[in-house]
Amino acid sequence: MGNSQGRYSIGQRKYRPNPAVPCPTNPPAHAYIYPSEPPPPSPRQSDRATHPPSHSIYLKPGMALSLPYSHVDSSLRSLAGQAEGFGRFAIGGLHGPVYHVTTLADDGPGSLRAACRKKEPLWIVFEISGTIHLSSYLNVSSYKTIDGRGQRIKLTGKGLRLKECEHVIICNLEFEGGRGHDVDGIQIKPNSKHIWIDRCSLRDYDDGLIDITRGSTDITVSRCHFSQHDKTMLIGADPSHIDDRCIRVTIHHCFFDGTRQRHPRVRFGKVHLYNNYTRNWGIYAVCSSVESQIYSQCNIYEAGQKKVTFMYYTEKAADKEETATGSIISEGDLFLNGAQAGLAPLACEDSVYHPSKFYPTWTVDPPSDSLVHVLKHCMGWQQIPSMPDEPFASC
Repeated sequence: MGNSQGRYSIGQRKYRPNPAVPCPTNPPAHAYIYPSEPPPPSPRQSDRATHPPSHSIYLKPGMALSLPYSHVDSSLRSLAGQAEGFGRFAIGGLHGPVYHVTTLADDGPGSLRAACRKKEPLWIVFEISGTIHLSSYLNVSSYKTIDGRGQRIKLTGKGLRLKECEHVIICNLEFEGGRGHDVDGIQIKPNSKHIWIDRCSLRDYDDGLIDITRGSTDITVSRCHFSQHDKTMLIGADPSHIDDRCIRVTIHHCFFDGTRQRHPRVRFGKVHLYNNYTRNWGIYAVCSSVESQIYSQCNIYEAGQKKVTFMYYTEKAADKEETATGSIISEGDLFLNGAQAGLAPLACEDSVYHPSKFYPTWTVDPPSDSLVHVLKHCMGWQQIPSMPDEPFASC
């Protein structure tokens, strides 16, 4: 496929490649990176044996793949608590009733907005498919799961705002055509935490697709598809917001499909990127700004006309006298079509945290043809059948 730069292990941390998985009848097996011992079985392990995924991934002969949390579509709430990385503790509306969205109206009884403003935990599902045109940002309160599985819901006009909230899961939605100043698809600020954004398709907003700023942390973005956009993902607001030093974000198994820049751009925070596919960017793939630490692991970077993958911007934190940039470590990344890493010569292991300091396991495959195939065809919104729910009260 091309030249791989970086390493598959650091120190005593082990890399175990994923074995071939029969498709489409069996759920994908898992491969892990771990500091010493393999992880214990998942508490949902029995679900994997008795409930195969509701949809299958077809691969060419000889291809292998590993997708995390492949069992979560067996029942409605199996999703909760299954995120990998920094957002792994997000439970959303696990302990609340199911709320059924029955209208595509922007507000009113049975609407998504009415559900999101409620203070109690809710697991929000949709009884209809279609487009919801948002006339203003839709504020999401704490302990909510917005679960688009089983339907096809597109949000347009404005986006979701996660403001001073915690434990939110957003799954299997489309975001397209957000208009107006500072309008993002999903805006996470300020002081929000334990957020998981999963299997969403995002494109064509006037500002960002996902922005994570102003002290928001412990967030995972997984298996999403980004396209038709310029400033894709900003992490860390600007050099004056020194509280963004707390930010921690994991981005994995995402497809950045011809988007121009910010995959992501990071200030201050710690970011773990793994098994993402970024192709045909317009300025750079990943940018490290003031004091940020980015761990890029087993990603695939395929250049178009622009070849430099990693960019460094120098800025001055508000509480410092001197300017500074950030640091990037590349481990096992694959650079295609003339992509040039552009790593800073002074980058070293000591300049960037290692993810195992914060979480012991995560699912990863070496970059390969099979990974490209899966990331091109199976990320973003998915056609997933409706699934049964555990016996909770419904409203």
